[in-house]
Amino acid sequence: MAAAHDLEMEDMNLNMDRAMNEELEEEKMREDGGGKDPFKNKKVHRIVSKWMLPEKARRTYLERANCLPPPVFIISISLAELAVFIYYAVWKPQNQWITLDTGILESPFIYSPEKREEAWRFISYMLVHAGVQHILGNLIMQLVLGIPLEMVHKGLRVGLVYLAGVTAGSLASSIFDPLRSLVGASGGVYALMGGYFMNVLVNFREMIPAFGIVRLLIIILIIGSDMGFALYRRFFVPASGSPVSFAAHIAGGFAGMSIGYTVFSCFDKALLKDPRFWIAIVAYLACVLFAVFFNIFLSPAN
Repeated sequence: MAAAHDLEMEDMNLNMDRAMNEELEEEKMREDGGGKDPFKNKKVHRIVSKWMLPEKARRTYLERANCLPPPVFIISISLAELAVFIYYAVWKPQNQWITLDTGILESPFIYSPEKREEAWRFISYMLVHAGVQHILGNLIMQLVLGIPLEMVHKGLRVGLVYLAGVTAGSLASSIFDPLRSLVGASGGVYALMGGYFMNVLVNFREMIPAFGIVRLLIIILIIGSDMGFALYRRFFVPASGSPVSFAAHIAGGFAGMSIGYTVFSCFDKALLKDPRFWIAIVAYLACVLFAVFFNIFLSPAN
């Protein structure tokens, strides 16, 4: 009983310390603002820091938080994906624009097993989506998660994780589902979710347990619903439709849980000096080289 009481008192003291630290930070922000009210901007950064960073890194972020540069990468890539979807939905001939088939299968962006020699398709497939549900799910997730991540980690790091997931997705699809086409940015989105998921998991106590549980549940719910749609598109699509590979979701998630985790956990550290980053990069490149070898010499699509 005494031990339990001591543990309860320790948790209460920890929560009181957190509250006092937050109040001091708010007071300092008001003083730094000189009465002009940049505090509102700082409040946004404080909310972002709670969701994106463990407690020990928040103070460093808040001391240098700004929106310069703004989250250009995520916004730009989202606009590009939306523009391509509108092009195929409106200007290309379609029987219906809710689910696109004929137009996107003829697109120079889609990953197609018969055209693997056109190497840009291993990345450009992220610009093309199979329908309204597909693009809305990806856009909402990458904007809701990607913008705060880019505010904290900036565009170069977020872009690295996103494109690592996209590339891993197409290469994994070419190995595990070699005869299927591939569209959508799910590989990149899952890489962001994988990196964030691992950070929440590893720093669970420091990222406020109640919020941590909510965050984990939200990620699991989104992954479950999106994977359900992907599996439907792959295995239960009507005969007149076009099955699409779902391996990119899984590979993107693994890329995020390796490269993404090391990138997002090095907020206040030099990324290139972290051995975990180089271990993840070497492992990733080894998988890429194997995938290239497989596509050249072993693929059934040959």
